[in-house]
Amino acid sequence: MKTVYSVGQVNRYVKNMFVQDFVLKKIYVKGEVSNCKYHPSGHIYFSLKDETGVLSCVMFAGHRRGLAFRMKDGDQVVAGGAVDVYERDGRYQLYAREITQEGSGVLYERFLALKSELEEMGMFAQEYKQPIPRFIKKLGVVTAPTGAAVQDIRNISLRRDPYLQIILYPALVQGEGAADSIVKGIQMLDRYGVDVIIAGRGGGSMEDLWAFNEEKVARAIFECRTPLISAVGHETDFTIADFVADLRAPTPSAAAELAVENRRKIMETAEGYRERLRRGMQARIDLYNLRLEQEKLRFQYLSPESRLREKRQMLLDYENAVRGAMEWKIRENRHRLGIFLERYKGLSPLGKPNQGYAFVSDQKGCAVKSVSQARPGEMLDISVTDGVIEARITGSRKEKWNI
Repeated sequence: MKTVYSVGQVNRYVKNMFVQDFVLKKIYVKGEVSNCKYHPSGHIYFSLKDETGVLSCVMFAGHRRGLAFRMKDGDQVVAGGAVDVYERDGRYQLYAREITQEGSGVLYERFLALKSELEEMGMFAQEYKQPIPRFIKKLGVVTAPTGAAVQDIRNISLRRDPYLQIILYPALVQGEGAADSIVKGIQMLDRYGVDVIIAGRGGGSMEDLWAFNEEKVARAIFECRTPLISAVGHETDFTIADFVADLRAPTPSAAAELAVENRRKIMETAEGYRERLRRGMQARIDLYNLRLEQEKLRFQYLSPESRLREKRQMLLDYENAVRGAMEWKIRENRHRLGIFLERYKGLSPLGKPNQGYAFVSDQKGCAVKSVSQARPGEMLDISVTDGVIEARITGSRKEKWNI
C-alpha cells in the first residue's frame, strides 16, 4: 500500500531538511541583482542571478544595517545569510543579513572589523560627543579645494551668515595619502581655534570614501577638542568618521546648515522679541500712568487744602447770599418807606402852609381848633411857610363850614 502525503507535509519535510543543513545556515552567494523592490515596510525583495540560474532573496528591515549602499538592478553583489523554505509557497529563498558589492567585500570586512573594535573602545559613546555651538564666528572645513562639496558648504554658510569667517584646509580626500592629509587638516584647524570643523567630501564608492574609514582619521576626530561634523558622501553612505564625529550630516550642504545659524532669522526673531518687549513696557507704563493720575485725583479730593478751598468758597457763597438778601430787604423796606412818606406827606401839618393854610397855636403851643379856645386879648402864633406871625385876638365869630 502506497503512502500519500499532503502538500503541507511535503513542504514541512523539505523545510526540515534545509534547517538541518549546516551549510545553508550561513552561506554567501554571489550574483547580479534583478527585480529589486523596496517595500514600504522596509523589506527588500530581489533576486540573484548568473548564467546558470536565479535565486529568490529577501532582506528584512531589521537587517538593513548590513547594507551600506542603495542596491539596484544590475549590481554585482555578495549576499550573506541563510537559505530556507517558505513553507506556505513551497519555495526556498535566501534570507540575507548582509550585502556587499562585489569587489568591496574585503574592504567591507575591514570596515566592520574596525567599526567593532572602535565601538568596543568606546569611541562611539554618546558621552564623548561635544555639543555643536549655536552661534559661531569661524568655521573650519577639511575637504578638497575643488568640487561640489566645498562650494555647497561655502554658499550655504555665507547665505545663512554673511559675516562668517570660513577657513579651508585643502585636503586630499581620495587615494594615497588622503588619510594623512585629513588628519593633518583636522589637527591644524583644531590648534587654530575655529568654533566648528566640517570634515567631508561628496559621494562615491566605498573605495572612494575609504580615507574616512581609516583608524588614524577616526582617532584624530576623537581627540579633536573642537566640535566636528562629519559630512561624507550621500545620505545612504556611512563611514567610521560618521560614528566618531560629534554630529553626522547626511551631506555637506546639510552640514553647513547644522553648523551655521541663520543670522537673518535670528535678527528677525530678535526684532520680534524687541517689539514685544517694547509694547509690553509701553502698556505697563500706560497702566502705571493711569494709576498715578487716579491717585493724584484721589489725593486732591482728600487734601486739606482742597477741602479748605471748598469751605472758603461755601462761606463766600453764603456771604454773598446774605448780602444779597439784606440788600433786597433794604430795597424793599426803602420802597415801602417811600410809599409811607408819600402817603403821610399829605397828612403832615407842615405841608399845609404850602397850600395857603396856616397852623394856629396859643402861647402854650396848643393848636387852636375852635373859636371857643380864642379869648380876646390873647396872643396867638400863626405858622406859615416862611415863619411865625404873632397876632392878638380882638374878636371872634363862629361859623359853620361845609366839610
